[in-house]
Amino acid sequence: MSSLHVSPNTISQPLNLRRRCIPNLGREVRLINGRRPSAACLSVDVEAPDTASKLGLLKSKEVMETEAKVLLQTYARTPVVLTSGKGCKLYDTEGREYLDLSSGIAVNALGHGDEDWLKAVVDQAGTLTHVSNLYYSIPQVELAKRLVGSSFADRVFFTNSGTEANEAAIKFARKFQRHTHPDAKEPATGFISFTNSFHGRTMGALALTSKEHYRSPFEPVMPGVTFVEYGNIQATKELIQPGKTAAVFVEPIQGEGGIYSASKEFLQYLRTACDDAGALLVFDEVQCGLGRTGYLWAHEAYGVFPDIMTLAKPLAGGLPIGAALMTERVASAIAFGDHGSTFAGAPLICSAALAVVDKISDPKFLNSVSKKGIYFKNILKQKLGGNPHVREIRGLGLIIGIELDVSASAVVDACRNSGLLILTAGKGNVVRLVPPLIITEQEIDVAADILSQALSVLDETNSN
Repeated sequence: MSSLHVSPNTISQPLNLRRRCIPNLGREVRLINGRRPSAACLSVDVEAPDTASKLGLLKSKEVMETEAKVLLQTYARTPVVLTSGKGCKLYDTEGREYLDLSSGIAVNALGHGDEDWLKAVVDQAGTLTHVSNLYYSIPQVELAKRLVGSSFADRVFFTNSGTEANEAAIKFARKFQRHTHPDAKEPATGFISFTNSFHGRTMGALALTSKEHYRSPFEPVMPGVTFVEYGNIQATKELIQPGKTAAVFVEPIQGEGGIYSASKEFLQYLRTACDDAGALLVFDEVQCGLGRTGYLWAHEAYGVFPDIMTLAKPLAGGLPIGAALMTERVASAIAFGDHGSTFAGAPLICSAALAVVDKISDPKFLNSVSKKGIYFKNILKQKLGGNPHVREIRGLGLIIGIELDVSASAVVDACRNSGLLILTAGKGNVVRLVPPLIITEQEIDVAADILSQALSVLDETNSN
């Protein structure tokens, strides 16, 4: 029974150097030694005009074959080559249309090609793109003002991604402990994290990520992390210790882990326990923050506030950014040179982020997300609730998980073949729905219908 859980420069080459011919995948042909490459090195179809040939693109198969030759194979990609998007729709090389409920893994909160976002990017790109953090820039300061003004935080540190934001939080937590205990022979350096957690793939953030298959190929990762069951207050009581625990990292709503929501009591307990132990409480809202839940910040739904909050995914509408927001108490421990980044907080990125934050922070926009989230879960419950493979439908706002009793991969494939892009989560048995926040009820209806029909593949798979 289902239940609703509310809760790139051209390089001159030596004359005799053998060159491999790599297909030109874009509109522009690069010059090599001041000359266009010979036509024999190109693999461009000459045929009747269609969507793909007009764009000068290769067909999907050729793109995928070339990718396998030139890119490091770290991604088990879906066999789709996407070329354009508008709103909640995406289009591939053959012109097929897809309803996008993945939004770049919860990144494209305003969908694809939002006019205000696009204007902000184009205007700023024509004015000033990058200066580094050696100098002040107005968009960076303005964005920080917006974030501080709309949250618990007093200070912001910008990064380029969510994992970098969590790395910053790790460093800040340890520096905080040294700063507040200057006479301690061994200040607290330990961290608490939770089952089903995902905090990133760099060595520190990876150490905080619970799934062993992410960590084991790269061990030893950062030491000093203890994992405890998500939501288990009793088990956590024995682990948050004065002089030992530097910080507790927790996602108010776990995304990659399976769309699990913390309880108010659990987060309240963590807040009290961290205060008692002199540890910092870090909320990772990389996926669940900035309007995704119908609240600007996911923790607002609980009335519990952290010392540090990490953000990233939707913040610049598809451009790379992350941020660590913190209280003045934490910020006072950080000095010049303690941390830094060349690209972080660049004018171009921050201008894009300002456009995103201004839209999403509008109460009317947030209210619409909340209403659409309720609508989506209700219709999913109606259409999917009676399916024996559906164990639970859960989430808050427009971060929704459909837990199945089997792998969800067949459903993902069936949905894609029907023009719907979705994700998995958890142990691969959870359908993860994180659409653009601008999705309409009509698009939600279409998505629910496709999902309902796609579930039939589970019976076909099991009977074979």
